Amino acid sequence: MSLFDGEPEGAARPGRTAAHAGPGAPLAARMRPRSLDDYVGQEHLLGPGKPLRIQIERDGQGTGELGSMILWGPPGVGKTTLAKIIAETTKANFIEFSAVLSGIKEIKAVMADAARAAEMHSRTILFVDEIHRFNKAQQDAFLPYVERGTIRLIGATTENPSFEIISALLSRCRVYVLQPLSEERIAGLLRKALEDTDRGLGAMGLTADDEALELMAGYSSGDCRAAYNTLDVAAQLAAEGTKHIEKAVATEAVQQRVLMYDKSG
Repeated sequence: MSLFDGEPEGAARPGRTAAHAGPGAPLAARMRPRSLDDYVGQEHLLGPGKPLRIQIERDGQGTGELGSMILWGPPGVGKTTLAKIIAETTKANFIEFSAVLSGIKEIKAVMADAARAAEMHSRTILFVDEIHRFNKAQQDAFLPYVERGTIRLIGATTENPSFEIISALLSRCRVYVLQPLSEERIAGLLRKALEDTDRGLGAMGLTADDEALELMAGYSSGDCRAAYNTLDVAAQLAAEGTKHIEKAVATEAVQQRVLMYDKSG
């Protein structure tokens, strides 16, 4: 496995960050923010003048050096999105790892290639989703590369890092806590997706009641990705009828989403 050939699925090649989602991608992927200005929520970290935003912008201008970090928060609040924006802003290679699929062999192979890239003055961000699923030996494998600055590690976790990340790695990373999005924010994002003709559902010519969008936002429990997926179902239902998403359509879409993810799969 290499940065240059055969890297993990979803990884970007040197000199590039992760590609934007195409028209066939899920709605949540297509609507993913592409810059800090588009990013919704987490004002306590990314609002104007906040330390993390300042660090990202300075690094992007070449006047700072953003370190490794752990993003801790519930599902669907934008951890992966923020990591991709950081890579885009700081012009770093973006390598995405899944803690479920990658082992020590894959880690060391990518780390060795990242070291060679660093010799060519190319920076690498290694994003590890569900980093809490890595065992101690796997987390240990990151240590020398994080310490030397060969990579900047961005780990995402839904679990308390104090209990799930080894202390040696945790001491070399800043921990940032991401908060769930409010129902009002999510409803606004659903409305935007419904009207966006470029990346969203605007080409379908649908309309929606505020009450319907609020219902879908309420059932998302702060998970914006889940809300987008429910809207996608509602849009398909409405397209077969009046092209209007009312509360009854939203309710049926919520029920279908629950059935798709029940115990039997």
